[in-house]
Amino acid sequence: MKTRFSTYDIICNVTELQRMVGMRVAQVYDVDNITYLIKLQRPEEKAVLLLESGIRFHSTGFEWPKNVTPSGFSMKLRKHLKNKRLEALRQMGMDRIVDFQFGTGEAAYHVILELYDRGNIILTDHEMTILNILRPHTEGEEVRFCVREKYPEGRAKERTPPPAAEQLKHILCNAKSGEGLKKVLNPHLEYGPAVIEHVLLLTGFPSGVKINKGIDPNSEEDLKKLVEALQQAEHIIDRALQDKSAGYILQKKEVRGAASEDFLLSNQEFHPMVFLQMRGHPVKEFPSFDQAVDEFYSSQESQKIDLKALHQEREAIKKLNNVKKDHENRLQALTKTQELDRKKAELIMRNQELVDSAITAVRTAIASQASWTDIESMLKEAQSQRDPIATCIKNLKLEMNHITVLLSDPFAGDVSDEDETELKPMLIDINLDLGAFANARSFYNQKRSAAKKHQKTIESQEKAFKNAEKKTKQTLKEVQTLTNIIKARKTFWFEKFFWFISSENYLVIGGRDQVQNELIVKRYMRPGDIYVHADLSGASSVVIKNPSGQPVPPKTLNEAGVMAVSYSVAWEAKVVTNAWWVQSDQVSKTAPTGEYLTTGSFMIRGRKNFLPPSQLTMGFTFLFKLEESSISRHAGERRMKGADEEADIKKEMSEEVDQEISLDNSDDEGKNEGDYMSCFLCAENEQDGAKPVDADESGVHSGSEEEALFPDTKIAVDHLVKDVNEIRVSVSEEDSSLFIVGNTRPLPKKERDHHSKASVDRLGNDDEGNKKQQQNQLKRGQKSKMKKMKEKYKDQDEEERALRMQVLQSAGVPKETSYKKNKKGKAVPTTSNPQPPKGPKKPSKPVDGAKPQGGKEDGDEEDEASEPVVLAEVDMLDSLTGNPLPEDEILFAVPVVAPYIAVHNYKYKVKLTPGTGKRGKGARTALTMFLRDRQATAHEKDLLKAVKDQDLARNIPGSVKVSAPQLQKLRK
Repeated sequence: MKTRFSTYDIICNVTELQRMVGMRVAQVYDVDNITYLIKLQRPEEKAVLLLESGIRFHSTGFEWPKNVTPSGFSMKLRKHLKNKRLEALRQMGMDRIVDFQFGTGEAAYHVILELYDRGNIILTDHEMTILNILRPHTEGEEVRFCVREKYPEGRAKERTPPPAAEQLKHILCNAKSGEGLKKVLNPHLEYGPAVIEHVLLLTGFPSGVKINKGIDPNSEEDLKKLVEALQQAEHIIDRALQDKSAGYILQKKEVRGAASEDFLLSNQEFHPMVFLQMRGHPVKEFPSFDQAVDEFYSSQESQKIDLKALHQEREAIKKLNNVKKDHENRLQALTKTQELDRKKAELIMRNQELVDSAITAVRTAIASQASWTDIESMLKEAQSQRDPIATCIKNLKLEMNHITVLLSDPFAGDVSDEDETELKPMLIDINLDLGAFANARSFYNQKRSAAKKHQKTIESQEKAFKNAEKKTKQTLKEVQTLTNIIKARKTFWFEKFFWFISSENYLVIGGRDQVQNELIVKRYMRPGDIYVHADLSGASSVVIKNPSGQPVPPKTLNEAGVMAVSYSVAWEAKVVTNAWWVQSDQVSKTAPTGEYLTTGSFMIRGRKNFLPPSQLTMGFTFLFKLEESSISRHAGERRMKGADEEADIKKEMSEEVDQEISLDNSDDEGKNEGDYMSCFLCAENEQDGAKPVDADESGVHSGSEEEALFPDTKIAVDHLVKDVNEIRVSVSEEDSSLFIVGNTRPLPKKERDHHSKASVDRLGNDDEGNKKQQQNQLKRGQKSKMKKMKEKYKDQDEEERALRMQVLQSAGVPKETSYKKNKKGKAVPTTSNPQPPKGPKKPSKPVDGAKPQGGKEDGDEEDEASEPVVLAEVDMLDSLTGNPLPEDEILFAVPVVAPYIAVHNYKYKVKLTPGTGKRGKGARTALTMFLRDRQATAHEKDLLKAVKDQDLARNIPGSVKVSAPQLQKLRK
């Protein structure tokens, strides 16, 4: 298979890409460490130029995956080439070196692409001084390729006339006899092997001509033909320099099965013309050579998938043929055995007296107590005297109590060929314990046994063939299905991050490292989105995508908080803690005076809204991509649920009996269970030695989510808002504070003290009527708790408490708030009936000159088509379901790791908690369990099998314990 450009290919593509001259550089991307994309544009026209070091260069119309963060070399190209016009595109001499000039005069920059050996990409200024180089190296002792060195332009080979007859004769005479002519000429010519072979065939040389075998170096006629061939090559090069060339891809037929009509065409080579050596092979034509090259390289991945499927199909057919061949060989062997045993038995019966005499003679010798050596000596002596009995005995196998006799048919001359087939002489083993008749009968018995086996083999052959064919068809079907699934699989833009879809259909994404944390906030966070984080080492920056702008429900906020805590050191340490959230306009990259923020660190301005402590319980599941016609069946599948529905879900989860799925390397069964299965609202209770409030045995609060997370009592305040000095620093509406998130240099001590003193608030308690009502409802162990709360919140008034509960989103649906003045003259909030929100929420402006969220930075611009379209996000999420129906048309499956509460009603799910089992083992165990589910359809199993192994466990937080609800019932 052809893998890189030849000199002729370079000439053709340089001529064709002259259409790009005059276009400006919009952006530069890197696909990998040797492949770069240069986006060019001019009014009403765009193009993307692809450069791969040492391999190729061409324009591309395909979408190539770009690195999340540009490399240093890519950033250098952006710095010098952005907004520069492509002024010239030329080949340096006749070498495999291409020079791209951007800009003019002293502002000119050159990108030099080398397409030979290991290749290289070099950025130089207008004086050809190297500014950056992809692969620094040294050629010889003088030529150095590194920064601040001059690029040697004179090293490129210039175009020279073809060798004359005398030079060709000298080249051919120095070559080895029998060496291919194309191989001999290629180092001395710059046309490339394909052009050389074409012109040799064109001038009458046979295919595969060799020195002294098709061409004589001393023959003037052969040398004349060779000179003529090189002149034809020169004409081909001249045409390529002047005119654009069409493109052709040479293909190869790969037969799928036994039928020659069923085949696969695989791409082998790309060329600017149809060479003579390509005749008889399938060729795909394109309007231009540039398009042919783009198609060839862009379809390589799908070609690999097709060839892998073809290989698997061939293996399955080969196994079927082996089964058939094995049965045929077995039947032939049994047939031969029957015939051989019959002949042996007949020879013994026709020589019955001779066989009995031989048996008697050997028995007599043994009975005389002669040694085996003496018996062999006696036998040889009798044979020398031509005794007929001794002559027929050819070997003594006394250790087996056998002798080998040579028997022939005594009636061979008397029986005609028409009556019976003549028996040829044969060596036969005779058992000394049996007589001649008994030996013959034993061979007849062996023949009958072989006949029975033969009959049984014939009877089972049809059944075996049917089973083998059925298995082969199933294998071929699975291979084809998996191939189609892999080709249909579309990678979503958010899969490069941690992600899940919340219970209320909000997309939640989180960064895997500091670089992705930076990317999520700067590129993907929009006005109206919610930023969630936890004050823990390694915690991910989580963003809740909110395209509608409506207030995000509390349940989604809590699920995002579970995600933020789980992807931190809390998972391995099995520590229950809480996360917090802020609006997108509170997140800024602007540091205070004298401070700086590292990658992945942000400044939070204003108050943080703390969430309840998050239990470390994640779920592993699969989402299925629906075809458009099936989306309507799942409308409202993920929506905001009422209090009754939430209560039912809580009750169902509390009744689940989770059973651990054992892993080979997991030894943490029953260990540290209380660390992460405890109630997520009881952190302060545990500190004070009290039991969780309204918690059942499983550690999950009963009642609706609003009642569990945000009850309008001072007990909830105590749970949700811990000690002020321990959890957060709050601010009044007139003041604002700064919070630094991520890895950054700490603030100076004076500044820290100033912010701490200015931002401490105190919490109060409720009125007297609520106290009595709560005391009547208190359970055992809560009276002492109430006394502590009373002391703790004695200075809190109604207005302050209402504002804090509003910040915590305790009311669920927004309520209209009016204020009345109490006896002290302070405004007290009162709520009326809830009203639906009117229109989307207006996005807030960034604070302190921060960049608008979702805006593009310099160096990170992309097309609008390449950015996620906010308006289409909801429709895209609706096409993913965790509960596929039998009548749905499903395209592919996507593995998901999400808070368990968000995937509780999915069809396939297991629970993940901190443990010691390896991530990959846990994911494969879960997949095996899903495949054995009786409710799984055949198509769903195919989709699950098609998921790549590297995608299964990449989002699992760390070492895990895998458990599943009602596992015993599933097993039964």
